[in-house]
Amino acid sequence: MSWSPLGPALLFCPADRPDRFAKAANAADMVILDLEDGVNAVDRIAARAAVIENLLDPQRTILRVNPVNSVDFALDLEALDQTPYSLVMLAKTESSDQVQALSGRGVVALCETAKGVLESASIAAAESTVALMWGAEDLLASLGGRSSRTEDGRYREFARFARSRVLLSARAHDRCAIDAIHLDIADTEGQRDEARDAAASGFSATACIHPSQVEVVRAAYRPTDEEVAWASGVIRAATSERGVFRYEGRMIDAPLLRHAEQILSHVGLLIEE
Repeated sequence: MSWSPLGPALLFCPADRPDRFAKAANAADMVILDLEDGVNAVDRIAARAAVIENLLDPQRTILRVNPVNSVDFALDLEALDQTPYSLVMLAKTESSDQVQALSGRGVVALCETAKGVLESASIAAAESTVALMWGAEDLLASLGGRSSRTEDGRYREFARFARSRVLLSARAHDRCAIDAIHLDIADTEGQRDEARDAAASGFSATACIHPSQVEVVRAAYRPTDEEVAWASGVIRAATSERGVFRYEGRMIDAPLLRHAEQILSHVGLLIEE
């Protein structure tokens, strides 16, 4: 199943806060209505009712449901069946069989446990999977650890490994990859740097937990003027060159040409022949 997010900034919104639904939809490229960790267990009945009664654009909405092995999963599906939503984020996905429990819908598989990360390739290969996302904090909990980041704010090695594995698994099966949330809302610089790295590495989007993060992520995913100028120059030069050629001191071959094409496609400048 082929799917791409409508932009790089996906915003979580607690499903028990319908007063925020429209605001989140106006702020972000897509909204993730959260029935899982963003909602206290005692409030999930009200959250499901809010999801049914306060509909957003189905093309711009993802519903995060509880894990397959939880008591809430079947109740979440009953609510989902009463909405037009077809995109589902499955929390704590750990196998392709769990994805198939949502057959007929597009599944954003959230690989956020040790088992889920290690099974990410088979999860990505499942027919209903449209994207993979990873999460550091639930992964840390599954490991019994105490902190996902070092004192300088960088991810610890286990998190970097998980991020890379999920990205590689997704792209190996032609699925989109979504980068994890940045918990420190006030750390705009850290959010920007991680989103820039995500875009440069091949992620399709980054999940946000606050509207203030949306524009930071959008700007980070947008190619810089320098990158666009370089890519445009490479493509122009390629029209009069044969095979490998030199441009601004760099050797340009097929992979570098693809890099240039991808940069221009992000800003709508590449014209398909």
